[in-house]
Amino acid sequence: MAHDMISTGEATAILPIPGSVGRPITVIGTESIRATFDDVCLQQAVNSRMAPGVTDLVLNPDAHCGYGAPVGCVLVSPSHIYPGPVGVDIKCSMSLLQLDLPADEVNDPRTRRAIINAVCERIPTGAGRGQRHVPKSRLVSQSLGHQVLTEGASSDVCSQLGIPTDWADRCEDAFHVGHDDTGDALGSRLDDLLRASTFRQKFGDRMMQLGSYGGGNHFGECEVVRIADNERARTAAEVFGLRDGRVAFLSHCGSRGIGHTLASGQFRALQDHFSKWNIPLPGNDRELVYAPLGSPEADDYLDDMALGANFATVNHLLINALVLEAFQEIIPGVTGHLVYFISHNIARREIVDNRLAWVHRKGATRAFPAGHPALKGTIYEATGHPVLLPGNPQAGSCVMVADPGASISRYSVNHGAGRVLGRKRAIRELNQQSIDRKFAELDILTNCRTYQRDEAPAAYKDFDEVLRSVRSAGLATDIARLTARFVIKDGDAPDD
Repeated sequence: MAHDMISTGEATAILPIPGSVGRPITVIGTESIRATFDDVCLQQAVNSRMAPGVTDLVLNPDAHCGYGAPVGCVLVSPSHIYPGPVGVDIKCSMSLLQLDLPADEVNDPRTRRAIINAVCERIPTGAGRGQRHVPKSRLVSQSLGHQVLTEGASSDVCSQLGIPTDWADRCEDAFHVGHDDTGDALGSRLDDLLRASTFRQKFGDRMMQLGSYGGGNHFGECEVVRIADNERARTAAEVFGLRDGRVAFLSHCGSRGIGHTLASGQFRALQDHFSKWNIPLPGNDRELVYAPLGSPEADDYLDDMALGANFATVNHLLINALVLEAFQEIIPGVTGHLVYFISHNIARREIVDNRLAWVHRKGATRAFPAGHPALKGTIYEATGHPVLLPGNPQAGSCVMVADPGASISRYSVNHGAGRVLGRKRAIRELNQQSIDRKFAELDILTNCRTYQRDEAPAAYKDFDEVLRSVRSAGLATDIARLTARFVIKDGDAPDD
């Protein structure tokens, strides 16, 4: 099926839906970026937009083929909940730790290598690895794990794990509650899940992954902050706690094995339900199952999503506490604070067109500008909140802040650069020696003996063109660029 986008501006377009019934799909991206959307990605977008209860679908510049819905999309529904446009790595997120450390303190590669080793002694990486695989992790009991899933970053949970309690104030959502807006619903749901032997047997191992990176595109990255040279950027940076010319640490990970277990269970349950009752699948795609709000199936999904999201939140905060501890071991006296923690695989209840709706962001991140009602009473009310956009180690990353124009994308932007080569194709086509030579030329260290080809910068879209799309579409403005000095990765299979 041909999918012809209609340009509406330098970096915006629409994709009409068959029959032209309802709002067309909003597309963000310059002409060259739009050329990276293949037919499978566009068909997934059309299927998602035409699914029951869906009122809006946005494709961001990083969009590519995903699980049911494209990665890099925003789906809005006031009446239904969709697991596919959240994904199997529930609340995969970004966080940024600002250190009070001048950039020249990490110029010496021996210092950076020592910090890499100190981080890797505390934070395991890889799909199946957990606290027992490293000597200086925080051990998490099953009872504390129960608290993490039901409370998120509560003061008690943070205190037990050695996480500064005020870091919870720098989270998009420090905790999530159940379908009825109570924490009790999560406790009841988790107790029900633990009665099943397969879930109970996995639970302890899943809790041992708290404070760890996954495989694939998950990473930790030591950065140098360069704040944009204008008054708006300097004002926002002051509010955010960004320090020009200082070292920071950017992290990308999610809910690890527990999120995958919860999401997979929900997909199986809903697919069985659709099969039993012979319910038509949107686009005949089993990954686009859904549940009407208020149904038992929707309640179960919302509870399971919240459980996974609470784990992801605490996972990020613990990683940042361990990173700070690692830096302090090598450079005593270093201090640090959390800049922000924000998700890009989550469904959130927000006001859309003057009514409550579930905004599903799959590989997309919230972007509320200054004056947005949801920021009233927060420190971000006059600036907008930080938007953390990872690019790649060689092109750098970016901290942005939303502009009023973000309303066209339902106050969302892309979550990064987005893949342009599939993993198998990247492994087949990219040259290992060239990849590693470029890292050496840029003096970027890694914990890998060879940087995995399927995660090489060339496997991703042109980050500068992605950012140009965001700016040109009027969605957001740069506050700071981040330049990588070293990268923590793993070569295992991807989590999201």
